[in-house]
Amino acid sequence: MTPPLQETTQGWGPYAIALQQDEALSVALKDGLLRVEEVLLNYTRSDHAYISEITSHLAQAGGKRTRPLLVLLAAQFGDPARAGIVEAAVVVELTHLATLYHDDVMDEAALRRGVASANQRWDNSLAILSGDFLFARASTLLSELGPDAVRIQAETFERLVSGQISESVGPKNGQNPVEHHLEVLAGKTGSLIATSGRFGAIFAGCTSDQERILAEFGELFGVAFQLSDDLLDIASESEQSGKTPGTDLREGVHTLPMLIALAMDGSADPDTERLQELLRTDLAADDEAFAEALELLRAHPSMEQARDVVRGYAQKAKAVLDPLAEIPAKEALRALCDVVISRTT
Repeated sequence: MTPPLQETTQGWGPYAIALQQDEALSVALKDGLLRVEEVLLNYTRSDHAYISEITSHLAQAGGKRTRPLLVLLAAQFGDPARAGIVEAAVVVELTHLATLYHDDVMDEAALRRGVASANQRWDNSLAILSGDFLFARASTLLSELGPDAVRIQAETFERLVSGQISESVGPKNGQNPVEHHLEVLAGKTGSLIATSGRFGAIFAGCTSDQERILAEFGELFGVAFQLSDDLLDIASESEQSGKTPGTDLREGVHTLPMLIALAMDGSADPDTERLQELLRTDLAADDEAFAEALELLRAHPSMEQARDVVRGYAQKAKAVLDPLAEIPAKEALRALCDVVISRTT
């Protein structure tokens, strides 16, 4: 008997339920993800034991493997047995892992995926260099997939980095901060998940229309996924999110519910006025103020408004899939959207 998906992969949680609705698809995904995991861990290692310890740190900590999953699901709309699909899935996950090393340095994060972040366990310089090492490994593997794949990855990486810079610089004069934030997420997160869907379609031999639909789905799903992660950062304990609760809040990174709260009329509600005051101060240096801000934010109406935005993106992602054939993979993609909605309610 084939073991359940959650017993053979890492960190799936509620995603396993969405992916086991069809037995044949479940087996195919499980087998594909096991192959991805094997190649992924191989590409995070070096001939030098000390380098391997750092560069394989986050890969070994697990994760939901969302991006490889999207590659494998997209490939179901073509020929999922074709060459290059597993390698493309590894490329997007290596790229994602590399960005996590860099993100944790920028955010001064202490916890990632339930373990100490690389910058916390070693130092910032080694964490940055480890991210660079993984980018190099992704490029090595990518070069074997052909010039079109290299071009797509380069364009994706440009969007990813541009999104990160845009977040650091902030909105332009007169730009709505919420709209700016959603544009940032489309670049930082949506672009790579869109490429995951696109790679799966390309290497499975799908049509250009299927490729376009799966890429569009990936971007919308990616924004919904990131927004839900940001809500979990506020609402959950570290055991659920794998990160220190309120990391963004403490570091002054204003995610969607904070931006919504800041845009409200504070004079109409004392809690909103106090929350706005706290959000405009340095919470990293004041544990008491941070705890108060986190408590106020968790109970604030802006959280439900942010959940509505998550639902909107997830529903749009599901609607994009309508022209595709009714196969189990399509239902699995829809179910993943439902999981993203439910994990934040």
